[in-house]
Formats: sequence, C-alpha cells, structure tokens
Amino acid sequence: MILQGKKVLVIGAARSGTAAANFLIDEGSVVYLNDIKNRENFNQLDLQKLEQKGVQLIFGAHPNIESMEVDLLVLSPGVPLTIMPIKTALARNIPVWSEMELASRCTRATQVVITGTNGKTTTTALIGQIFADVGRGVFVGGNIGFPFISRAKELTDQDIAVLEASSFQLETTDEFKPKVAVILNLTPDHLDRHGTISSYIAAKAKIFANQDKSDWLILNWDDEETRELAKKAFSQVIYISRKHSLKEGFCVEDGFLVAKINEKSIPIVKTDDISIKGGHNLENALAATAACWVMGVASEDLRKTLVSFAGVPHRLERVLIHNGVEYVNDSKGTNPDASIKALEAYDNPIILIAGGKNKGSDFLLFAQKIKEKVKALILLGQAAQDIKEAVDKVGFTEYYMVEDYSEAVLKAGSLASNGDVVLLSPACASWDMFSNFEERGELFKELVKKTAGQL
Repeated sequence: MILQGKKVLVIGAARSGTAAANFLIDEGSVVYLNDIKNRENFNQLDLQKLEQKGVQLIFGAHPNIESMEVDLLVLSPGVPLTIMPIKTALARNIPVWSEMELASRCTRATQVVITGTNGKTTTTALIGQIFADVGRGVFVGGNIGFPFISRAKELTDQDIAVLEASSFQLETTDEFKPKVAVILNLTPDHLDRHGTISSYIAAKAKIFANQDKSDWLILNWDDEETRELAKKAFSQVIYISRKHSLKEGFCVEDGFLVAKINEKSIPIVKTDDISIKGGHNLENALAATAACWVMGVASEDLRKTLVSFAGVPHRLERVLIHNGVEYVNDSKGTNPDASIKALEAYDNPIILIAGGKNKGSDFLLFAQKIKEKVKALILLGQAAQDIKEAVDKVGFTEYYMVEDYSEAVLKAGSLASNGDVVLLSPACASWDMFSNFEERGELFKELVKKTAGQL
C-alpha cells in the first residue's frame, strides 16, 4: 500500500482510532483525527503525542470532508455509518475502511479471524493460546486487547494474527481475506445499529466474502443462520457441532471432542477434561480446535491447551465463594442470548443481576429462561423496565429494581443462600453507566470482594 502523502480522516479517537492515526502518520500520510466528543473525554498524553507527530485533531463536531479533499476514511468500530462525512465519502466513492481493513492490507501475518454474536472473545483467546503453546509467533487482538493496526506491519509471514471481529468492524471491510474465518453463531444483536437481522448477518458474512478455495470457513452446524452461510462460500467449509454426530467436521461423540476428517474419527480430548465449562464453551472449544487443526496443530497439542485453558475475564469468571455463595462475573454477557447461555451453565439456584443499555434486543426468550433457572432477579440500568415487562409476561415475579451496582450486590447477598450462585450477566451493553463491559465487571468484582471482607 502507498500511504505516503494521502489525506486520511480517522473518525473515532479511542484505542483503535489513535492506533490508526499513529500508524498512518508514521507512513507519511496527512492525518486528521476526529471525534464528536470533546477532547477532554480522551487520554491527553496520547493526543499530545499525536499532535507532536503532526496529526491534526478535530473534536466536538465532524468536519466537512468536501473542503478537506480526503483520500480515505478510517473508522473506529463504534462510529455509525449514518454520519455526514461517511455519507459524503460513499457518495463520492472515497474509500471507507475499518481499522481492521487497513491493518489487513499492511500485514504479512496469516490471519485467523473469529466472529459471531457470542463466544468470540473466549474462542479468540483459546486459539491464540493454542498457537502460543506450540511456539508459533502469535498476535491476539482486534475487537479485544490491542487494535490490529498497532502490530500489523511488524508481524512477519511466520506469525499468526488471531483476531476477534465485530459486525461494526466487518461491515466496512473491502479486500479483507482471512486464511481461516470462524462464525460461531448468529442471533439478533446490535439491531439499533444494523436495523434488521438480515443486515446484521450480511455484515458478519463479509468475514468470508473474499475467501477462495485456499482458505477455510468454520461454521456452527447447530445454528441454522450460520449453517446456511455455507451456500455463499467459495472457501473450504468445515462444520462444528456439539449436538449432532457429523459425517465430516468436529463434533462430540461418546464423551469426546472428535475430529472426523477423511472418513477417520480422531478423539482429541474428553469433554469433561476441557477446563472451560458450559455448553456454549464446548462450542467455542470445537471451533478453536477446528481452526487450529486446519493450520496444522497436532491433536496432542490441542488436547494440552484445551485441558489447561482457564477462560477469559468477564466471561463466567468466578470472583469468589463467600458463605457458600458463588459470585460470578459475566459482564461480557451483553445481549440476551449470551446471558441465556450463562444461565444454562449452572444447575444451582441463581440470583441474577441484569440490565444496562438495550441494543434493540427482545427479552422474551431471556425472560422464559429466567423463569426456568432464576431464584431472584435484580434489575438496574436503562433496560431495567424492558426486562421487567418481559418477565411480567411470563409470570416471573421475584424481581427487585435497584439504582446502582453497590445496591445490587448488597441485595444479591441478602437474597442468596448456601449453594446459590450470584451471577452478573446483564444481557445488555454497559454504555448507560460505564465506558465498556470490562469497567462494569471490575466494579462488580470490587464490590463483591468488599462485601466478603477481602478488600
């Protein structure tokens, strides 16, 4: 890519935006970094360093790109495509890329990319750990950890970039072409952004749009929307399933995770020996196994990591056990389907803390699962009323409305008995009260530890 002298507008001044601006200015581009928020909302030291390098900062409003004569727009994931600079750029055939598209054009690394509504972070981290454990050079990032562009150019053709990709990042890709693409599942999410489930799925499907027969696409057979995407693929498709015995693919048979390849059935690991628990995590383990298998990782090496990998923070993360009550942080449960899977992971009585910012979700199926699994429900945040109305419809009445997380944790402790699980799984985004789900989860853990006298 020739970026020298190109005028580039980077929209969004958080992590991926500042990383993109840093990369572009180092490549000799003329860089403008813009955010609708005021400058005071961002890390001032980072901004000062960018200014010193020559990046021009525009805060508080979006610029008129017609007068700027920009050659390229690079977007952070949260930037909606409806804002005027993007509409103008698209109308004038000015390229509009996600930071991930930019990075993929500037790297020599082999890319293994994971998307889906739920399970992305765990699967991405697990794949990264498998490659690290066998001594491969690996970068894990994208929608988690560090932006891809922060390391893209320094990675070699011997390295593997394991990337979590959101629908926001994928919808503005153009030539993006991972060697291995994984789609875990597709359920309604981010409909406030995409409008319809069809648009959401179309954004996700861009992960394999440019793949060919030399590439791999891993799909979840158990998820109908995901399975159907095989009809649009030009790459080699491999299915995973935890519910069906597949003729070809990766599935569960007789208590083992097995690879069924070329009419051979190869046991990888006992499902009971896999460290991450729950049916959804078994799907994640299957997907990770398939992705690493096609990249040449041996079955014994796969088994070793599957047995040792303990999971990721904020996804069914045990905080502590106090007075016989287990406290679990599932702050990454940011939609109803994720929280349904969290509820299904436990047989104990559950005190559930839920609520936050609704992303356009319907909570009725979530409410039905609450009625089936939950002893008491504690609601807070913008979507508290929406969830209350859903549980009212299914006849669940053991709910309590609270104002903040301090009150939620205290209430949960007062309702819980020996053997219960206090589960934070909000089924909503965190943006009504927090900057991200990590901040929400960290506060929950801190409050739990204070309640237990450990802080």
